[in-house]
Amino acid sequence: MSTTNTTNLADAARQAVDLARKKGASEAAANASRARSVEVQWRDGQLEKISEATTRNLSVQLYVDGRYSAVSTSDLRPEALERFITDSIAMTRVLARDEYRRLPEPELYLGRAQVDLSLEDPRQAELTAEQRQRFVQQLEAAARAADGKGAILSVTTGFGDTLRETYRASSNGFEGGMRGTQFSASADVSVRDSDGRRPEESDYSVARFLENLTDAATLGRRAGERALGRLGATKGASAVLPMAVDNRAAGRLVSMLLGPMTGAAIQQKRSFLDGKLGEQIGSEWLALSDEPHLKRGLGSRLFDGEGLAAQPLPLFEGGVLRSYFIDSYYGRKLKARPTTGGPSNLSWKLGNKSRDALLEDLKEGILVTGFLGGNSSAVTGDFSFGIQGFRVRGGKLAEPVGEMNISGNQLDLWKRLVAVGDDPFLHSALRTPTLVFEGVQFAGV
Repeated sequence: MSTTNTTNLADAARQAVDLARKKGASEAAANASRARSVEVQWRDGQLEKISEATTRNLSVQLYVDGRYSAVSTSDLRPEALERFITDSIAMTRVLARDEYRRLPEPELYLGRAQVDLSLEDPRQAELTAEQRQRFVQQLEAAARAADGKGAILSVTTGFGDTLRETYRASSNGFEGGMRGTQFSASADVSVRDSDGRRPEESDYSVARFLENLTDAATLGRRAGERALGRLGATKGASAVLPMAVDNRAAGRLVSMLLGPMTGAAIQQKRSFLDGKLGEQIGSEWLALSDEPHLKRGLGSRLFDGEGLAAQPLPLFEGGVLRSYFIDSYYGRKLKARPTTGGPSNLSWKLGNKSRDALLEDLKEGILVTGFLGGNSSAVTGDFSFGIQGFRVRGGKLAEPVGEMNISGNQLDLWKRLVAVGDDPFLHSALRTPTLVFEGVQFAGV
């Protein structure tokens, strides 16, 4: 069966649902998807890899005699699909019953926004091999041009673009499809330090439309400058200091906050946010919502993975926790109305100062530009991360620092948030701005 367009994907999803019902499923849903991706990688003046791949997949959720399974296949031939569904239903029948497993209530499908999310760039189909290769070459040239002392050892650059199509159908009335493009570019740079170390740094850009991707000259130069900025990095002294986290790195902190907000974490008592709806979790600066309808957003959608109509969702208002991410399954277990299974795009209440202006206000502290390893407990909120960045003195960047750690508890950390920048990082669905915290414990020498 061809799945070269959304219409054919719809046929595949509907056929899978019909087959499942005929073979004995009480309910069923199917997601058919297709993606075409091209990737080019360039290393030290030579083409290292070029690949083009088209993948297709059909995933089916089966509800049989109070039992549930989720299965997938890439073989969409009619005879193979029938055998696949028959075998999958037989397997499902031997699983344990779960009274909470069923399709979402149809009312949750209602209210789908009638908006154009602008997720597909027609230029993606027109890109040539020469254009892709020229981009990665320009990336390397820009990175090396940032080096005035011959410290750069190696530069690896990459460019990729993807067209992804999906269609979902369910036996209780849901149907919907989406198409979208995504472009990505990156530059990884290693340098030689005077003591023999070889620090590495990188920069990247991701966008739905090619015109929103950071240009090769800017991206390459930034990657080179970031790597050169690691030269001479030392372990700073242990201290309690203000901490600024640049917008690209701040997503690591936000991700550790969002994970414990899922219905699974709440229901299974694996979340330090359990029972804290309506409570003060952070300072007044912690103000963000989930916004699925942003044009060209990396996480934008009209419906989530199980078909629930996507709606804006307040997460934190003035530091107060307002919502959890609850799908229909955990909604039944928690006796709570479902919201959505996970985030789309984050929208922050931004401040009115740039990163540089925030550093001037900071005066003394550390700017974190990256997190290295570490962990965060969803159960207790305790965390410990390695960091790298720069000492801030007199409101200006000073010497680079590395091999340091921060540790603490999220219920304390977010109350120490004292400023938010005006600079959301648009190359991630988290869209984090620069964040500034007071009184953070740094462990060094």
